[in-house]
Parts: sequence; C-alpha cells; structure tokens
Amino acid sequence: MSIRFKALVAMALVSALWGTTFVVVQRALQDSSVMVYQALRFGLAAAVMAAAFFPRLRAMSLPALRSGAVIGFLLFLGYVLQNNGLRLTTATKSAFITGSAVVIVPLLQGLSGRGKPNRWIWAGTAAALGGLYYLIVPAGKGLGGLAEWNQGDLLTLAAATVFATHILVVSRATLQHPVTALSTVQFAVAAILSALAIPMGASLGWELPFLRASGHLIFAVLLTGIAGTAVAFSVQVWSQRHLTPALIGILLTLEPVFAGLTAFLVTGERLGARALAGAALILVGILLAELKGSAPAAIESDIPAVRSGAENE
Repeated sequence: MSIRFKALVAMALVSALWGTTFVVVQRALQDSSVMVYQALRFGLAAAVMAAAFFPRLRAMSLPALRSGAVIGFLLFLGYVLQNNGLRLTTATKSAFITGSAVVIVPLLQGLSGRGKPNRWIWAGTAAALGGLYYLIVPAGKGLGGLAEWNQGDLLTLAAATVFATHILVVSRATLQHPVTALSTVQFAVAAILSALAIPMGASLGWELPFLRASGHLIFAVLLTGIAGTAVAFSVQVWSQRHLTPALIGILLTLEPVFAGLTAFLVTGERLGARALAGAALILVGILLAELKGSAPAAIESDIPAVRSGAENE
C-alpha cells in the first residue's frame, strides 16, 4: 500500500470524523450549555496539544502568541454562533451551511484587496448562494419573510462567515509562525474565553449555564477535543505532504455528506426535496471553488483553525 493511498484514506476518515461531530455535538448540547461545552472541549484540546508539543511551545515568540490569541478569538466566536445555531436547526443543514465558508473566503479576499475572484469563484458563489436560499428561506416566503426564517440557519451562516475570516487570518499567520504554537494558543484562548463567558452570559441573561455529566456529553468532549482536534490535525498535516491541495479539498467536501448520513442513521433526520437541492448546490459551489478557483483547500466546519492552508491544524 503506497504512502499516497494511506494519506488519501486517512483524510477520508478525518472528513468522516468531522462530519459525525455535528450530530454528536447537537446531542451533547442537550446536557450542557454552549459555553460550558466549549470550555471543556477546547480546554481538553489545548491540554493535549501542549503535552504533545511542549518542547516547541517553550520557544514560542510574543508575536506568535498574539497571532494565536487573535485566531483563538475568531475560533471562539465562530463556535458560539455555530453551536447556538445547531440547537435550532438540523445537523445536516448546519454542516452544509458551514461548508459554504470555503466559497466566502475568496470573496472576503477580494473585498480586502488581496485577490480578485475569477469566474469559477463567481460561479461557485452563485451556486452556493442558490443552495443557501433553498436551505434557509422557507418555501413561498421569499427574502421578505425574514421573521419566519430559521434563526439557527442564520446563526450558522454568520458562523460560516467568521470561519472564512478565520481561514484567512490563519493562512497569513502560518507563514510567519509555527502551526503547532498557533493551534495550541488558539485552543487555549477559545477555552478561556468560553469559561469567562459562562458567568457573563448568565449575568446578562444570554445563557444559563448547566451541566449534566451524561455519557453523550463525555463522549462528545473526548471525541471533539482529542480525536476531532488534536489527532485529526496531526493526520491532516501529514496527509498534506503526500496529496495535492485540490485532492485535499475534494476529500473535505465529503464532511457535510458524512454529517447528513450520520444524522439520518442516528436520529432519522431527513431533508426535503427543497433542502436536498440546496445542499447539492452548495456542494457544487464548494467543488467549483476548490477545483477551479483560488480558494484555500479547506472546509470550515468543525475545526476551523485546523483546516486553513498548509496550515491546517
């Protein structure tokens, strides 16, 4: 078995893992408030990364620490939006809407003057926007019926935009600082911000903290904190040494597909014809951006900082 084939299988498994986490996290949030869950997940991820790469972290520079803090804030914000949205929408819709971040990236690059989207990017964007319309806008309501839109879908779309910004910031930071240092710091910062937000959210009436140490919650924290973050990151970095960025991108587009399959098998979740059409259009848009455009080979969904360039966690 060749190294390239092993890398291909490894990345397919990583995509499957990230896809399954949507359902896992959705169930875990029945036993924990969002901030408590995030503090546990990212705290565990930071501890694992620190233990694995401690010698390298000792030599971390102050600029690397600052960059890690910035991407950690974006990671925190993105997951606050995504996890709150996941409570109000389906796991499958959340995965496909989050996946649209890869199409948003080149648009943000163009707006910032750092790149001009080519015709394939525009084609991918048009397809993804059409898909988002079918996924988010209720049939027969049109754009004017905003009050009747699923608020979870809107929160997830906001999360996708934050994740796209996160990809751009990470891609620049990794040109100047070690990936392991940035990843460890961002997870630590996301954990700290989540912990600080627990009493703040309670005092402002945003979210009442709660925690039930159920099997679902423990499994979710272990899966997303260790396997879905620290281990998956290491596997992706190794795989990127043996696979082209385009192939990595194609394999990562499987993530929302795995999310939908898992949701169907575990919870019986089904998408109607309209939502399926929307999901298909988003997938087409992502593939166009990955294969023909200039977008980074990454789909921001479960682990943003992890998949942003050569980079990726």
